[in-house]
Amino acid sequence: MREVIRESVEDAFKKLVEKGKLPGGKTGKGHLISIPKQEHHGDYASNFALVMASVLNMPPRRIAEKLRDILCRDPDFEKVEVAGPGFLNFFFSGAFWRRRLLSIREQGGDFGRSDAGGGRRVLVEFVSANPTGPLHVGHGRGAAVGDSLCRILRAAGFRVESEYYINDVGNQMNTLGRSVYLRYQQVLGRKVDFPDECYKGEYIRDIAIEVAREHGAKFLDTEIDECLDFFTSEAVAKIFSSIKEDLELFRVRFNNWFSERTLHDSGYVEETISLLKKKGIIYEKEGALWFRTSDYGDEKDRVVRRSNGVLTYFAADIAYHRNKLERGYDMLVDIWGADHHGYVPRVKAAIKALGHEPDRLHVLLVQLVNLLEAGKLKAMSTRAGEFVTLRQVLDDVGVDATRFIFLTRKCDSHLDFDLDVARKQSQENPVYYVQYAHARLSSVFAMARERGIELVEPEKVDISLLDGIEEIRLMKFLARFPDVVAGSATSLEPHRVSYYLTELAGMLHKYYTKHRFIGDDPGLTEARLLLADVTRTVLKNGLELLGVEAPEKM
Repeated sequence: MREVIRESVEDAFKKLVEKGKLPGGKTGKGHLISIPKQEHHGDYASNFALVMASVLNMPPRRIAEKLRDILCRDPDFEKVEVAGPGFLNFFFSGAFWRRRLLSIREQGGDFGRSDAGGGRRVLVEFVSANPTGPLHVGHGRGAAVGDSLCRILRAAGFRVESEYYINDVGNQMNTLGRSVYLRYQQVLGRKVDFPDECYKGEYIRDIAIEVAREHGAKFLDTEIDECLDFFTSEAVAKIFSSIKEDLELFRVRFNNWFSERTLHDSGYVEETISLLKKKGIIYEKEGALWFRTSDYGDEKDRVVRRSNGVLTYFAADIAYHRNKLERGYDMLVDIWGADHHGYVPRVKAAIKALGHEPDRLHVLLVQLVNLLEAGKLKAMSTRAGEFVTLRQVLDDVGVDATRFIFLTRKCDSHLDFDLDVARKQSQENPVYYVQYAHARLSSVFAMARERGIELVEPEKVDISLLDGIEEIRLMKFLARFPDVVAGSATSLEPHRVSYYLTELAGMLHKYYTKHRFIGDDPGLTEARLLLADVTRTVLKNGLELLGVEAPEKM
């Protein structure tokens, strides 16, 4: 819809230039098309005249008035008004919206798709939870955001790959292996101390029981240093298998599973450090290696290898992002937990030091989820083993409710996930509210079939009968869907789609209570069934972008 306005305005400008009524000039960048907050200000507004005022050296209102005189001749516009200092307010005709309805019907499942992304290659890395325990609800929110964003980006014409970065190196892995080893000793009857720094979740004991079942007492008298690698690899394999199962259940699939260990084993991390040392970007001080991140926008320099020879996580992250860039992606999207906000400048600094534009990296920070039940906050501590897993939530309230609720707010805002609300089959439950709109429309068609009423071909429908205020509003809102998807993609904000669907569902429920889709007038019934069919299609298309099902019965 914005492109319709943009082309109309720019064509009108060209005509005025050709007729000598305006001086020539390049159309200014930053020409914005917006939706007015007040309905009486029009369907869309353009600031073209304000942008061009300095280019043409003319008052913006005068430019707008000249444009209006051309634009108002277009039969698609009921009227065009000049407002304020020179805004152009557009009011489309009812006939225009009805034609758009037919266009949506023709596009069907493809409605909402666009080429806004221009085929640019994007890598979205998300979840990337350490394989030290099951996924919890915080990971679930990141998974919902990342997967939905991938779906939306693809719909908007980007070429997208998704990736899970497996942090399978470092002290946390040793702690995991040690935790399982000690539980294994306990399972086989040995009394051992279990340090506070070890992982205490029940899943650790479950893994130890499995090891004991598979290998018996083989490691009972083996010192931990001799078998730590075995226990670590067993724990990682079993936990990661469970993570994959949970993600599959959550309808989240990845194109790539990238192991941090491969960066180290291949020598790629050391090669990256050597490359930066040759450039003078990494230097030695007090026995450690430091990255001159402060020269590239970070607040201070960062250690990449400690004086004891141990590489930092940052060293691997530099190599990992170098690897991503060498794979030829135009844009990198990393979705991290909110506690990583201070990490963003140093990774951008690394990208700049490697000779790339830091703006190629976009980081989304996912805030914490407060899980509530009976008005009380549930404890969330991974190390202590006191947390609710994603699988428990999915088993309790289902995939649809979980995904949709995770996407009801911008990802960098705190989210209260109320289990009691998610269980309800009522309008309080946000996913039920939207899904019920789709099911309600499906029931209309079931009723029509029972009465022997068929959905006729669109070209045979007298759509001029759709002339009520609520019908025009609904058609306008349906037509906005591609702009919502494109805007959601370019802003990297998947919650915009859930907002749109919630508002669309509200409009549908309101319309349903005031008007009958199936009435005594056959012509009006056909027209309203067409409107119902298109609305149902848009609801389904939107829910698919969020990874949520569109049920026909509820």
